[in-house]
Parts: sequence; structure tokens; C-alpha cells
Amino acid sequence: MTTDLMRAEYRRAWWALVLRGLLGIATGAVIVWRPLESVAAFALLIAVWAIFSGIVQIVHAFDLRPLFNHWWVVLVGGLVSVAFGGAALYFYPVLSLAFAVTWTALWLLVTGVFASSAAMAERRVGAPWGWTLAFGILAIAAGVLAFVTPPATLAALMGVIAAFGVVGGIVHLIGAYQLASIKRDVHQAISAATAH
Repeated sequence: MTTDLMRAEYRRAWWALVLRGLLGIATGAVIVWRPLESVAAFALLIAVWAIFSGIVQIVHAFDLRPLFNHWWVVLVGGLVSVAFGGAALYFYPVLSLAFAVTWTALWLLVTGVFASSAAMAERRVGAPWGWTLAFGILAIAAGVLAFVTPPATLAALMGVIAAFGVVGGIVHLIGAYQLASIKRDVHQAISAATAH
């Protein structure tokens, strides 16, 4: 019984790594091959994610109602998320893409401000601060650039997603290969476990 469970778990782990690896590489390749369709799919994903996330929050709010006095805050957050998702579908793809660009730009600006503030704190205590300040200034400049050039921001986002998919896929396939290469060791461990 234990042997069968171990073998089944090994097979599931190997197949999961292979399938995730292939899916990651395929996603990256499709984004590079069909960038406009990928941007449209990205916009649709943002809208659907907002609706799904909002519905989950609404259900969770009603679950929290007997336990938490401010359950309505979670409910309002869910309603806002569903409303945004519905508006993003209605104004597809403009609203979703504007959200992605705005979110990215704000993230860069906030990161830059925090890094610059951290650099000043490092300077006050006598720690090396130049690289932190340089990173902060670069992040702020990238945030401003993201606001000013939305198409370049979307292209950069899609490039990051494509690179993450390909690199992540390769890492998963390497993991599957390494798991397959230790298959003999796994079988020996299973045999040893059944001998006892």
C-alpha cells in the first residue's frame, strides 16, 4: 500500500513538473509570437480576476458577519472589485489595460520613494546608501515613464510575463529531468520501505 502511494506520488510530481514546464514555455512563446492577442487576453484576465476575486470577498464577508463587526468593509471591497470587473468587461480592453499601466506606474513610483527614503536613512546612520538612492531614482523615473508611455509599459509587462513563463518552464523541466534521474534511488527507497 505504501509502495503504491509513493509511486503514485512520484508520477504525479513528475507529470506536474513536466506539464507546468511545457505550459510556461508555451505561454511565453505565444506572448512573443502573438503580442496583440496576448495583450487582449491579459486585459480579459484582469477583468475576470476582479469579478472572481470580488465574488469570493462578498461570500467571505457574509461568513465573517457573525464574527467581525466591520464585515461590511470586506463586503464593500468585494462589491468594488465586481463593479470594476464588470466595467472592465464593458469597456474591454481599455479599462483593464489602463489599470495595468496605472498599477505598474504607481508600484514603481512608490518603490522609488521608499528606496529613496531608505537611502536617506542609511546615509544618516553612516551605511552605504548610494546604490539604494540610485535604485530609488531609477524606479521613480521608470514610474514616470510608465505613466507617459502606456504602450511601452504594456510591452514591458508582456515581456516580463513571457520571460517568466519561459524561464519558469525551463526550471520546471529541469526539475522533472532531475526527478527522473533519481528514479532508481526512489525505487530503492521504496523497496527498502517495503522490506521492513
